[in-house]
Amino acid sequence: MVVKKLTLKNFRNYEEETFGFDGGLNVLTGRNAQGKTNCAEAVFYLCTGASLRIRHDRQLIRRGADCARIYAEAESNFGNFTLAANIRENSRELFFNGNKVRRSVDFLGNMKSVFFSPSELRLIQDGPDERRRFLNLSISQTSRDYASALLRYGRILEQRNNLLKDRDMGAVFETLPVWDEQLATYAARIAVARREYLKELSALAADIHADLTDGAETLTLAPDRTYRGTEEEVREKLLKELGENYERDVRLGFTAAGPHRDDIKICIGGTDARGYCSQGQARTAALSMKLAEVAIFTRLAGEAPVLILDDVMSELDLPRRKKLLARVRDLQVILTCTHAERVLYGAPCKKIRIQGGKIV
Repeated sequence: MVVKKLTLKNFRNYEEETFGFDGGLNVLTGRNAQGKTNCAEAVFYLCTGASLRIRHDRQLIRRGADCARIYAEAESNFGNFTLAANIRENSRELFFNGNKVRRSVDFLGNMKSVFFSPSELRLIQDGPDERRRFLNLSISQTSRDYASALLRYGRILEQRNNLLKDRDMGAVFETLPVWDEQLATYAARIAVARREYLKELSALAADIHADLTDGAETLTLAPDRTYRGTEEEVREKLLKELGENYERDVRLGFTAAGPHRDDIKICIGGTDARGYCSQGQARTAALSMKLAEVAIFTRLAGEAPVLILDDVMSELDLPRRKKLLARVRDLQVILTCTHAERVLYGAPCKKIRIQGGKIV
């Protein structure tokens, strides 16, 4: 997959600008706070319908404007296509080939992307929410069925949690089984999809990490909870678990079991990475997971995703920079940095210098 042209209008600090990208390495360069990451963020938004940097889309609108627009012309094995997003204060519209997309899940996966920046250390060092978010966003780009199940699961879970706060205990215990039937169905679909995805991700990330560290470190990824069996078997187990813990859930006021509580165990050299690894180790582990994600997308889609590397090269030592550049040479890469000549070592690329939200 290749993004050929990107137009930003009133997006972040851009009034209106159009970028032309090559199919290989594209370097957005310039001083800090000029708009390099904003451009990279726009590409990722068109791939996923979401930003990794903010929670509310209105933050993407340029100050003084009432609407932001992102538009891209792209190419895949199936031909040329366009993607667009119109973002307003309290709403947005998504378009594929000029046609409005009614559901966000139908926008996912038209163009796949993997995003890596120094903030991805959260994946290793922060709480389970970050790792679940990583799995959900990654799997959703390759499976709309998963994205739909995740959306429905979230809505049912919210209804069940609201019910658990009701003080009419008779109504609570009478109604819970109804919600449990639906919740367990989508929970099983999510759990099995994560299990299979993580199995492949773990093997790939381990190999990549060994290469990046010259075999000095081992990386292992494993679910903190194993869901064995078929989807129907997992559903029955989850349904039983929900039923056996009504009193606990009522006491807590929320549903304490299910994939919304799961986590990934990340170990470096056999030691839990969270809280025990260095910044450099965490950065390499997160990068290994992201490059493994690229490999999975490539296998499932039959073509590589767009790889976005935001201010990553300055955080890596010389050997790892060279290994990374060697690994991504056959991909379309959008890379941001302040001094291209210091991190690329003559690698062929298209350079785009940005200053104050403009291409100079």
